[in-house]
Amino acid sequence: MSKKPLAVVKVGGDVLLGEAERQGISNNIYDLIEADWQVIVLHGGGPQTNRLQQQLGMTPNKVAGRRITSESDLIVVEQAICGEVNVALTQLLQDKAINAFGCNGASGKIIIAEKRPPRVVSGAGADAIDFGEVGDVTAINSKLLQGLLDLELVPVIATLGVEKNSGRVFNINADTTVVQIARAMQADLLLLTTAVGAIYKDLSSPETRIAKVNATEARQLIVDGIIQGGMIPKVEEALSVLKDGVKKIAIVGPQQSGAFISVARDEGTLGTLIDAGS
Repeated sequence: MSKKPLAVVKVGGDVLLGEAERQGISNNIYDLIEADWQVIVLHGGGPQTNRLQQQLGMTPNKVAGRRITSESDLIVVEQAICGEVNVALTQLLQDKAINAFGCNGASGKIIIAEKRPPRVVSGAGADAIDFGEVGDVTAINSKLLQGLLDLELVPVIATLGVEKNSGRVFNINADTTVVQIARAMQADLLLLTTAVGAIYKDLSSPETRIAKVNATEARQLIVDGIIQGGMIPKVEEALSVLKDGVKKIAIVGPQQSGAFISVARDEGTLGTLIDAGS
């Protein structure tokens, strides 16, 4: 029996704020399942965490755009991403007859992490910043994830990591983590969902969508300023897996009907596909 192709999908908390985007996620994942793909979903929940902190009278603490997570902040992160976002996303998929398995990185030690050491970061001065209860991923439990896939489940993973020996839980970065999951699982496709839904030469002109680029061309788009802002670290991190067996990456908008299956089939009709190229 041939192995089914695997797609790893990163869903940002911002993507889940709109009804069209929420329904689009479930519809697009359903398309992949119907086409006999296996799917792993990793999600964040930054906007939901910020909102809950504000409701509790807490102030989100960020330095140069990076979240510092105190022990009390971590409790809110857990409530927002493991409670609100994970349950809502799992329910969306179940409503679409997709057998989603809601969990987090600490479940079965899916995502092993260690505390991030204090470090100097750009835009935050010369002093090293202690990010608190924030971890860096060191390993992915690919055997457990494959077991869930073999049971015809769709793992829906909230972005927490766990220390291997102590069981200490950390807040972790979704963009870097999804790349490590794709690498560990030797995914056929890594899907990065964004509200914009593609790379454009001019964001105000839909006809300037870039349908397909190779890794070299993607790096040049960064140099040329076409890929900019928060998209730069996402693309740079994702490009690293093209050398490690992951066949292609796509930037897609979940609100677009057929977006996931379009890039899975290399049809070039939606989103932006990035492959290793020559």
